[in-house]
Amino acid sequence: MPAVIAATGLYTPPNSLSNAELVATFNAYVARHNERNAAAIEAGDVAALTPSSVEFIEKASGIKARYVVDKSGLIDPDVMRPNIPERSNEEISVLAEMAVEAAKEAIERWGKPASEIGAVICAASNMQRAYPAMAIEVQQALGIEGFAFDMNVACSSATFGIKTAADFVTAGSARAVLMVNPEICSGHLNFRDRDSHFIFGDVATAVIIESGDQATHGWDILGTRLKTQFSNNIRNNFGFLNRAAPEGVAAADKLFVQEGRKVFREVVPMVSEMIVDHAHALGIEPKDLKRLWLHQANINMNEMIGRKVLGRDPLPGENVIILDEFANTSSAGSIIAFHRANDDFTKGETGLICSFGAGYSAGTVFVKKR
Repeated sequence: MPAVIAATGLYTPPNSLSNAELVATFNAYVARHNERNAAAIEAGDVAALTPSSVEFIEKASGIKARYVVDKSGLIDPDVMRPNIPERSNEEISVLAEMAVEAAKEAIERWGKPASEIGAVICAASNMQRAYPAMAIEVQQALGIEGFAFDMNVACSSATFGIKTAADFVTAGSARAVLMVNPEICSGHLNFRDRDSHFIFGDVATAVIIESGDQATHGWDILGTRLKTQFSNNIRNNFGFLNRAAPEGVAAADKLFVQEGRKVFREVVPMVSEMIVDHAHALGIEPKDLKRLWLHQANINMNEMIGRKVLGRDPLPGENVIILDEFANTSSAGSIIAFHRANDDFTKGETGLICSFGAGYSAGTVFVKKR
């Protein structure tokens, strides 16, 4: 009996930050930098910074806005980072709180009590701390018995989490598993970098996976496939060992960095071939998929993968894009797309949830409406 995606949930922070607001802040920072370093720039000792623009951002990424946990710090040229006060150890952590809100919606849509969930997986790029696991904190907040743990496979964390949850369910380790993806991507983004200051947003998603013999509705998981291949082209070196090497503690690679053109050139063919090969192994013709719910990294990547998989330009609605509203939300992107755009499916129709990102990592989850 296949495992089933029984329900999903979404938590969206209250603050939307437009490209225009982001550009105004960035350009104010650029103007100050260039004015302050005018002599050094003239002498060739310091590079002048280039302003950003709304047109540049939308052409490069398809992003028009993003939701963020805190907006005040991001529109202040003197700060340019989110202001998120620390909480005491007795309070629920920010990421766990977001995950709980997404989970509550998923549980409500599922229509069963949380007591029927036997495990919690927190699968995300941005972990608030090393331990205790956020998944255990979410478990406690929702009153769930069983076990919980965190896992991180960057932007592919949700598909890896679905695969792990499905394996637990089919093996009988749990009757149902809650998999959550809380992401505060604004916390690790360098808002002073023209090439990446617009990429990410904050959000949380949740997925409930249960055994097919118990599910009353949802999506049969027809097959899952995972792939990793080491690459330095997307990297974030922030970690607990930074304090042991104090000479590098302020280095730029302690925030998100990427070689965007290399990522595009290498990831698009890898993911496209993986999708097509997996579909054929399952006896599915890619062109017959009703919908693609891809990781929301970049509109140009998504459109090219869609064309390669379907063998033609996707029709409106076939290749779901939520980048314009949410930006890149790392592990949560493909789940937002799925959550937002599946109500029109009828029994037997198939679709694909797919992720790809740092590692490199990629995951495919083919599903069929029950």
